[in-house]
Amino acid sequence: MKKDSLKTWIKSGTPWIWMNAGAVSIAVIMTLGLLAVIAVRGLEHFWPADVIVSDYRIPGAEPRVMAGEIVQAEEVPRARLAASGLPVDVEGGEFMTRELLKVGNREVYGADFSWVIGEWLSNPRRPVDLVALERREWGNFYGELLNVKENGQLVAEGDAAWDELQKRISRIDQLHAQLSRLEKVDIGRINHGLERLRLKTRKLELNDQLDAAAQADLDAERAQWDAEYKALEGELTSLYQSVNRDSITMRTMDGQEKEITLGKIVRAYRPNAMSTMDKMGFYFAKVWEFVSDEPREANTEGGIFPAIFGTVLMTIIMAIIVTPFGVIAAVYLREYAKQGVLTRIIRIAVNNLAGVPSIVYGVFGLGFFVYVLGGSLDRIFYPEAAPAPVFGTPGLMWASLTLAILTLPVVIVATEEGLARIPRILREGSLALGATKSETLWKVVLPMASPAMMTGLILAVARAAGEVAPLMLVGVVKLAPSLPLNGNYPYLHLDQKIMHLGFHIFDVGFQSPNVEAARPLVYATALLLVIVIATLNLSAVVIRNHLREKYKALDH
Repeated sequence: MKKDSLKTWIKSGTPWIWMNAGAVSIAVIMTLGLLAVIAVRGLEHFWPADVIVSDYRIPGAEPRVMAGEIVQAEEVPRARLAASGLPVDVEGGEFMTRELLKVGNREVYGADFSWVIGEWLSNPRRPVDLVALERREWGNFYGELLNVKENGQLVAEGDAAWDELQKRISRIDQLHAQLSRLEKVDIGRINHGLERLRLKTRKLELNDQLDAAAQADLDAERAQWDAEYKALEGELTSLYQSVNRDSITMRTMDGQEKEITLGKIVRAYRPNAMSTMDKMGFYFAKVWEFVSDEPREANTEGGIFPAIFGTVLMTIIMAIIVTPFGVIAAVYLREYAKQGVLTRIIRIAVNNLAGVPSIVYGVFGLGFFVYVLGGSLDRIFYPEAAPAPVFGTPGLMWASLTLAILTLPVVIVATEEGLARIPRILREGSLALGATKSETLWKVVLPMASPAMMTGLILAVARAAGEVAPLMLVGVVKLAPSLPLNGNYPYLHLDQKIMHLGFHIFDVGFQSPNVEAARPLVYATALLLVIVIATLNLSAVVIRNHLREKYKALDH
């Protein structure tokens, strides 16, 4: 009986249902686990950890004082440490603890991080007056604040120095905001105007139209730009002098003194004296800075807003390009093309294109879009810019077009499947009521197939936003000087290079000279890339579901 019941249960298909459910559950758990690991390792970087001061004694050497944040700890075989040249007693046990300290003070010690042997650290303490400085250059600095100076003159020292330092850092933040606006907006507008004037002059020369009257107009315009720049130059010089006016004297835990200009400091805080609420406020401020600020220190400090902006803008332009072309191709193949051998071959070719490695599309984009198409546009429309390329170099337009070509098969296949699911009776009913074939297509078929089109767009966005290999060839760079969308005509600069989250992960993870500082940013950027892709996809899913509900009645 039991054997017959088992056979009946197997034949009913229930085991396969449970196996599929288990496989899906495992996949979901693994995905959530991966996201959790990325989130924890990325987001913990922004928490202001305590700075521990300890005596470090290497056997046979003089003890020294070390201060730093404990970043990582691991068990290492004694034999391995002894082989690296450390005076380790191999008979004392099998393993020793090795800790990675973020010691900062790069100009003093030569590196931001240092591996130490945990057993050689003694007398750990957390002095509440220890100050951590986050700087625009050279990483963090840890030490004791001695005094604050203005133009070399002592302003405050001892306990009064801390409050004075905080007030002057607030002033520095305001000055840096003014500097950024002056350099990027005002002076950037003048440089853009002077460049356009230079190209205009060169174009008149090439067309033999640079007569005395034209030259006079050009000189007058140039004089206007120069006068405006000289006025801003004085303001810029004054701001730089104000930024570099103040300085502080810091003393490291081992007694070395260092004078630091306040213009190089982003913030100063006392991690060992901060309460939990203070640390939470600091944490969220750092997370917001990471999302909204520009990168510093070879992309290992600051934020990644330009990469977020470039990723979203490029994906939107790609979607605007690929959707109409993919839909038109699918409509022709399904509604107009004669169904025969040639059509089947085209469909097979489209499906095969979806499996072509993305780097091949990058090479195609570089060879055709950049060199052939972009070079032709430069020769025809921008001869005055020669030999400097305008569109004959990698940029936003070519990156978007390359991704559009890459994702085109996905949109075509998804749209064709949507068109194939529309009942023939609806087409015939529309024609029977007197509608033409084009009216039937536009008013009945395409609206009902719009959810399938959105599905194709979702898949296209999901693939395109995470691509890296082709973008390295057609427009993405390590650090873009400005955003491709600004207040200078023509406002959207399609010829400009951009930053991208995927390439940022590659650059920070594999090209950074400071590996230990870059490692947590790889996780944080990866998490942000997942969030950006999920946001774009969810927006498209909401639109698709709305369209599906709107045309559900027609489907029945």
